[in-house]
Amino acid sequence: MKLGEIARRLGCELAGPEGAGQIEIRGVAGLEEAGPEELTFLSNPRYAAKAKQTRAAAIIVGPEAAAQAIPALVSANPYLDFARTLELFYRPPRPAPGVHPTAVIAGSASLGEGASVGPYVVVGERVRIGRRAVLHPQVTVYEGVEIGDDFCAHSHAVVREFCRIGDRVILQNGAIIGADGYGFARRADGSHHKIPQAGIVVIEDDVEIQAHACVDRAAVGESRIGRGSKIDNLVQVGHACRVGDNAILCAQTGIAGSSVLGNNVVLAGQVGVINHLRIGDGVQVTAQSGVGRDVPDGQKISGSPAFDNRRWLRSTAVFERLPELARAVRRLGKG
Repeated sequence: MKLGEIARRLGCELAGPEGAGQIEIRGVAGLEEAGPEELTFLSNPRYAAKAKQTRAAAIIVGPEAAAQAIPALVSANPYLDFARTLELFYRPPRPAPGVHPTAVIAGSASLGEGASVGPYVVVGERVRIGRRAVLHPQVTVYEGVEIGDDFCAHSHAVVREFCRIGDRVILQNGAIIGADGYGFARRADGSHHKIPQAGIVVIEDDVEIQAHACVDRAAVGESRIGRGSKIDNLVQVGHACRVGDNAILCAQTGIAGSSVLGNNVVLAGQVGVINHLRIGDGVQVTAQSGVGRDVPDGQKISGSPAFDNRRWLRSTAVFERLPELARAVRRLGKG
């Protein structure tokens, strides 16, 4: 594809010598890997030195980095436009519509037009799935589930009974929607009585849940993941939790039951959230933090227990010097 055509499709300004628009682009790659027929990108100023050394034919950059030694596509959001460029060159394979003969589809289930159902898929009674769904091999959908249009479930994903899923939802391999919440009542003898998990999970439109992540069903009511949220590998969302719109939950994060997260929340990798908390809109929690209290809108917090990120940075700087400070205090005591 010509560089000028890519610029037109992305809505980017093309900066470079005359005729740069006629450069043939055959693929996309990172700064260090890109070859002389590939397009790369620079979104983080820290990598500007690598941009000067790239072998790429052209580069996507922000307005502040428009002057480059090679032709450039000037973008307000280089990372987003790099992702859009990838879509021009790579489309994941899509199975042809139809139901594989080894799939087991209940007689009362309904599949929308254009559905593709792979080998050994199981779809239970009274399931409703919208148009253009793709169920890869060995996906299981329990009875009474309702799913919207353009659903995609990869191998070994499971949707449990009566859960509801919106349009354009993606479940990566091994994602589990609606497993029983972790609820037990202690008997007088110390043994545990299982609390029936009679609630459901609701997944709103445009959500992606990645490999081996779990969203547990509620004992009563519902667990809910808001529109546009993205849940990374190995994330645990406990029973009766509510996650707002466009949230980012990174790998190995765990959210205990009945916690409520606002819109645009970001929980970095290995964050832990205790039960019954409220985390406000736009909150950012840095990696390996433990959240043990409610967090107001817009805060950035770190540490375990987590507190204001700037104070935490200063505190960790002091922590590194504690042996030196302790020696200084002992000397003062002797004086």
